[in-house]
Amino acid sequence: MDAYGGLRRDLFHDAFAYRPLPPRRTRGGGDRRGGIREAAVWLPHAMVCFLAFLTLMLGYTRNLSSVDGRAFLLSGLLVAAPVLMTLVRPVGAFWLSCAVIVFTGVLGDHGSMSPWTPGPAFMHLSVLVVVALRTRPRVAAWMWAVTLALSVVLSTLRGRSDSLGSVQMAVFYGAVLLVISLVHIRKDAERQVSAEKSVTAVERDKRTVLEERTNIARELHDVVAHHMSVVAIQAEAAPYRVENPPPELAQAFATIRENAVAALTELRRVLGVVRAEDYEAPDAPQPTLADLDGLLANVREAGLPVEKVVTGAVRELPQGVELSAYRIIQEALSNTLRHAPGSGARVEIGYVLGGLGLRIVNGRPTAEAGPSQGSGHGLTGMAERVAMLGGVMTAERTAEGGYEVTVFLPVAAAEQAQPGVGQPGLEQSGGQPGVDLAKDAGAAAGAEERA
Repeated sequence: MDAYGGLRRDLFHDAFAYRPLPPRRTRGGGDRRGGIREAAVWLPHAMVCFLAFLTLMLGYTRNLSSVDGRAFLLSGLLVAAPVLMTLVRPVGAFWLSCAVIVFTGVLGDHGSMSPWTPGPAFMHLSVLVVVALRTRPRVAAWMWAVTLALSVVLSTLRGRSDSLGSVQMAVFYGAVLLVISLVHIRKDAERQVSAEKSVTAVERDKRTVLEERTNIARELHDVVAHHMSVVAIQAEAAPYRVENPPPELAQAFATIRENAVAALTELRRVLGVVRAEDYEAPDAPQPTLADLDGLLANVREAGLPVEKVVTGAVRELPQGVELSAYRIIQEALSNTLRHAPGSGARVEIGYVLGGLGLRIVNGRPTAEAGPSQGSGHGLTGMAERVAMLGGVMTAERTAEGGYEVTVFLPVAAAEQAQPGVGQPGLEQSGGQPGVDLAKDAGAAAGAEERA
């Protein structure tokens, strides 16, 4: 009953439904190649029409008892129609092909290969191939079973002398359909593997982003906790710096201190949730750009020649910006060590109007030292840090074969004037510069140096 139900669903249910053959998918192109690709989308339709033409020519043979002109004309058109029908109604074309075989097998005079004369044989083969390519392997199996049964019935009706030829043709059809089904199964498996890889890549990217955000939250804890502690201490000490402060002022400072302590407590609780089990709190304060020379020294000891160029008026920036800038440079140089061994690097830091510009560029890796395989998450971490501060980042290959990372981190004027107040790195500053300023930060720094 299951097999019968499958046969009904595949060959009988909506057998003559309108299912046009879609155009072939091609990649876009320009000018001459684009025109060729636009014509190539109709290549499957042209191939089916060519098969119909060959079937038409093979159909003009002595395959009917009558030899008048109308029967001769009908002998070609009759076998070509099912092939053309596969373009719009594939399963219906198979049944029409079976009907044509019955018609020519009963009325024709074929000799020992009944009912498989060249015209009907090529017609049915073309229909089976096209329908098998347009459907699934199970449909191909049902079509072969129907073809085998039809061959045996027609051979029995015309005598057992041509049963062997009919079985041979059915076996040949089965071999062709088997090859097509195997190709179908392989393509389906490749599509499933590709889809699973895409889903896995998306999930891996999401997990990477979450991990990077967690790392950033851990690192910024010290910065934010420091500022909140300063707020709490200053709020507690402020009433004692004023002689006979009003009760309202003392109450306001007490409220500020309570809120600061409560916020600091919640911050530590949240940090305890996002910390990994093997996380160890750092003993030293979080690094800033003042510690960059030590990082560059370690990189040089690892075998990477690196040059540092600082332009503009060096000034103290919010700790969140300095920490993010340090980590971005650190990750960019780590990527250079992994993926461009044997090359050199250049770190440009530009203190420009409205923020901080960074440019880290490396050369082409040497031929004798090939790139190593890394985790591939460095750019994701840098992008998350830049997005957290409302900045802009570009990462692309250079014309010389190296790689360049350009970053602009905006800093509001109030944050520059009072770097110890507020919570740098937690909210975007007003007056955010545009993308062009981010991309040209290195150029602006160079112009400032030449001036």
